Amino acid sequence: MKPRVLIVDDEAPARERLRSLLVELDQADVVGEAVTGEEAVQRTLELAPDVVLLDVRMPGIDGIEAAKHMNVLEQPPAIIFTTAFDEYAMKAFDAQAVGYLLKPIRKEKLAAALAHASRLTRPQLQKIGSPAEARSHIAVRHRDGLRLIPLDEVQFFFAEQKYTTVKHLKGEDLIEDSLRSLEDEFGSAYVRIHRNALVSVRFLEGIERNADGQYFVRLRGCEAPLQVSRRMASELRERFRI
Repeated sequence: MKPRVLIVDDEAPARERLRSLLVELDQADVVGEAVTGEEAVQRTLELAPDVVLLDVRMPGIDGIEAAKHMNVLEQPPAIIFTTAFDEYAMKAFDAQAVGYLLKPIRKEKLAAALAHASRLTRPQLQKIGSPAEARSHIAVRHRDGLRLIPLDEVQFFFAEQKYTTVKHLKGEDLIEDSLRSLEDEFGSAYVRIHRNALVSVRFLEGIERNADGQYFVRLRGCEAPLQVSRRMASELRERFRI
């Protein structure tokens, strides 16, 4: 059977060219198109394509972040990035053995990429791009689909056993990301207050100390204060000059 392909690009001429090339090749069936990274994730969930031809540079959620969100699906598609990056920037893709096509895309290159398309591993996706290109959303799997939670709405992460709870303005959900990976990805936007807790500096309203010398943090939108471990208290005091 021919692979089912989803085309993603914010520019209509680019989508039309890919569709035309795929028709000429007759090696795949186009099942849909998407214009943004957010739409690409939702269309992938709805259509379950085998392959996604994914533009890297798009407004909002870019192609690399969209691919990271697609990768949490039970059956993630194979990803072929399409890009106009220069040769230097492409080294990030080469180093991770990630499939990509340079624009303008040639028919023979597209045929070869389809023949070798494979699913990306999480380490591959994490190493593409720079640390400054952290996700702007957190992907959460639900029975009825995939929800993208804006990072601006995340108050804190709390780890328990093999799962991490993400507490946000509209509730809380379970994700599979470890606190260490979240801390590495989001850097100074979050601060560790306990080995099991990572809080958003954006929502940090105050740091308190009780009569026993125990520190707590108060977060905007959270009724109860969160306890700070004694080991993390000194780092917290130094960072916020308490």
